[in-house]
Amino acid sequence: SLIGNVLYPALQRHFGGYGAVMGDFDRLEGNLNSIQHVEFINQHPIGKSSRSNPVNYIKAYDDIRSFYADLQLSKLRGFRSSHFSFNVDGGRCETCKGEGTITVEMQFMADIQLNCETCDGHRFNDEILEIRYRDKNISDLLNMTIDEAIVFFGQNENQAILKRISDKLQPLQDVGLGYVKMGQSSNTLSGGEAQRIKLASFLSKGAQSDRVMFIFDEPTTGLHFDDIKKLLNSLNRLLNNGHSIVIIEHNIDVIKTADWIIDLGPEGGQKGGSLVYEGTPEGLAECTVSYTGEFLKNMLNNRFKKIA
Repeated sequence: SLIGNVLYPALQRHFGGYGAVMGDFDRLEGNLNSIQHVEFINQHPIGKSSRSNPVNYIKAYDDIRSFYADLQLSKLRGFRSSHFSFNVDGGRCETCKGEGTITVEMQFMADIQLNCETCDGHRFNDEILEIRYRDKNISDLLNMTIDEAIVFFGQNENQAILKRISDKLQPLQDVGLGYVKMGQSSNTLSGGEAQRIKLASFLSKGAQSDRVMFIFDEPTTGLHFDDIKKLLNSLNRLLNNGHSIVIIEHNIDVIKTADWIIDLGPEGGQKGGSLVYEGTPEGLAECTVSYTGEFLKNMLNNRFKKIA
């Protein structure tokens, strides 16, 4: 409530934007000149269409299409980058309109999705599928995982466009999404995966002149500890690029790395809403009225025991 209903709408209004109705507050203070705008990275889907996918979202697919269009056989056949898109006429399978599946409407049951018999689920016509780079056509490429694609493009980085594609894909791997397929439909991604793709899109932009305050809503949801470490490394990259980060989080592994903590409680609902603690993680660990502090103290004590 504090971050999503008060801070974020207030900052949006401050920077000239429009958003949700702000909750009540007295004033907005601080060095607001140190940031130029605010981004709320939540777990909402990155796209509801089956045509939206991770490489589209991070703007890597434009380069991939351009690369395939620049191959010798593509030039001989007069193909352009648009021919390697399943969203427009030209290179896509016209039977399924680039979906790869055909929907059979059932009168008394849920509709059935069947593999397109014309393209066998490849989404493109035969002429486009004959265009290959290192024996991989555009459909093969979209079926690769992010990890596989980085290796695939990274083996010949002497070409500038291949290095650019590999560099754009790298943030997806950095946030722990190396297992996701390049062309996986966005509507099949979990909320946490969608959130990390949004994070990767900002990481792919590198250092920017504008300084942003990023607000993350429980980014560790469903993550393994190793993936949390990758996430924290990615967040540190944003900090190193001069941005600021606010995280709404219950995960102790994240809380212990914070520079400053606001602990609201002491419980939820009608028994919450009070400022229990504000300060460093070490100070929170000594706060006897904080449930979070109790768990944090146990973690910090265990860490010190291991060091000893």
